[in-house]
Amino acid sequence: MTAQTAALSQTSWRDYYELTKPRVVMLMILTSVIGMLLAVPGMVPVDILLFGNLGIALCAGSAAAVNHLVDRHIDIKMARTSNRPVARGRVEPQKALLFALLLGSVGMAILLVFVNALTAWLTLFSLLGYAVVYTMFLKRATPQNIVIGGIAGAAPPLLGWTAVTGELHGHGLLLVLIIFAWTPPHFWALAVHRRADYAKADIPMLPVTHGVAYTKLHILLYTFVLLAVSLLPFATAMLGWLYLLGAVVLGLGFVYWAVEMLRDKNPNAGMETFKYSIVYLMALFCIMLLDHYLIAV
Repeated sequence: MTAQTAALSQTSWRDYYELTKPRVVMLMILTSVIGMLLAVPGMVPVDILLFGNLGIALCAGSAAAVNHLVDRHIDIKMARTSNRPVARGRVEPQKALLFALLLGSVGMAILLVFVNALTAWLTLFSLLGYAVVYTMFLKRATPQNIVIGGIAGAAPPLLGWTAVTGELHGHGLLLVLIIFAWTPPHFWALAVHRRADYAKADIPMLPVTHGVAYTKLHILLYTFVLLAVSLLPFATAMLGWLYLLGAVVLGLGFVYWAVEMLRDKNPNAGMETFKYSIVYLMALFCIMLLDHYLIAV
């Protein structure tokens, strides 16, 4: 029995579950749910809440599976990703592709039938943006890959908004802008920590092409951009004082960690910043929700 045959014989449902990048999808769905709730003064219709987020989650899982498939040759070279199912041979590439197509097709069908066409097509563009434009081209082409490609990952709150309202709105686009500004400092913090892996895999992430010091400076600059952008929901009267307080406190916390990285005194600052960035986004969107309902009352 060859090593690949042995790996395939051990394939389980957990390998297919891992293909969907469940933790990433859960964070996306959190922002999608909150986007839905922010779009209306009261409660979102239960069918839209369930079917909308299910469709978005399935399409996001489809894009993640394509990422596993396309990146299998570089995943095996990196410590963080070397045990992924397709990279290790536990899931055959053809089966991973069929799984991705199945998830994407079912997700799109749910959105078209039970939600609305605008949300379905925006979700498809987001899927293709991540799975094709970012994964197949940008990731290997430019150190600005995560900046340009970040728009695809920033879409979920807008998708939630359009699922409820059936139309684009400036407030929904503000939520996209916040995640778009959040993505570079979030991902570059991880890239600094894992720069040796990216160099080994020949992926032109910013710390590999321009150096660690340059990347840390840009993490700080983007963190200031994020802080400014995060104040826009208050400036546009979308949200109130509770949100403003939360955005300032959380934003200053992000600035603190960016400065810690730039000071270069803490060898774990990159990973700590990455972890904080996830807490930041979750907390910021939860505070949006609290402000939306509590201040309204």
